[in-house]
Amino acid sequence: MAAPLELSCWGGGWGLPSVHSESLVVMAYAKFSGAPLKVNVIDNTWRGSRGDVPILTTEDNIVSQPAKILNFLRKQKYNADYELSARQGADTLAYIALLEEKLLPAVLHTFWVENDNYFTVTKPWFASRIPFPLSLILPGRMSKGALNRILLTRGEPPLYHLQEVEAQIYRDAKECLNLLSHRLGTSQFFFGDMPSTLDAYVFGFLAPLYKVRFPKVQLQEHLKQLSNLCRFCDDILNSYFRHSLGGKLAPLQLSFICVEYLHILLGLYKQNSLLIEEVCALSLNAGL
Repeated sequence: MAAPLELSCWGGGWGLPSVHSESLVVMAYAKFSGAPLKVNVIDNTWRGSRGDVPILTTEDNIVSQPAKILNFLRKQKYNADYELSARQGADTLAYIALLEEKLLPAVLHTFWVENDNYFTVTKPWFASRIPFPLSLILPGRMSKGALNRILLTRGEPPLYHLQEVEAQIYRDAKECLNLLSHRLGTSQFFFGDMPSTLDAYVFGFLAPLYKVRFPKVQLQEHLKQLSNLCRFCDDILNSYFRHSLGGKLAPLQLSFICVEYLHILLGLYKQNSLLIEEVCALSLNAGL
């Protein structure tokens, strides 16, 4: 009997199995390749590290980062690319590099750096899934990590002003979306009728951008003008994740719960700011 495969990842909302792009990449690839993953969704009772999510655990291995997890699954004979030609395999690597260089910075900015989106949607959602008192400090650290990743991806030092590269980030992202739309055309998937690694990456990057309801929607509006990419995301959700989305809270209901939770946390923070900061620092230093 094959060793059980367990994936720890951020959970879903807005009709998505996960709102976290890297978690979605792995979840989609597992569906495409037939890998029997047991998904453990992170909530505020989960005590493992969140910095390396998603994490794949077997009897003998712990693997993090999407590329490494996908390579591990291929070695276990779960291969979504077995029908691809050598040329298509090379194209896959090139498009994934393009996504990470041109699209990822804008996705990270939309979620973690754009103030209205971060304080209204991203921070409340993630804070509600992190145990108190770490929920008061870890989202901010995740936001800073995303900002540094954006600036490093753009070839600038971490202290460089984001405003000076923001316009270029979104220009590059829109050009990348246009290229993906042109490459997909009227096909169901990027290499024909069967999904592959590239489809998992594109879905993972696009689906949260497409579905999550943000107050600032610059890149989302551009994506929604590309009907074939939206259809691509909807088809994968309906074909591969329909049964796993039952029983989820409605997006609006979930948003209200998260915002209410954040207000409670902010009230506690104002009353006990110094104590909370000390407890958070001790908890982080202890590796909790």
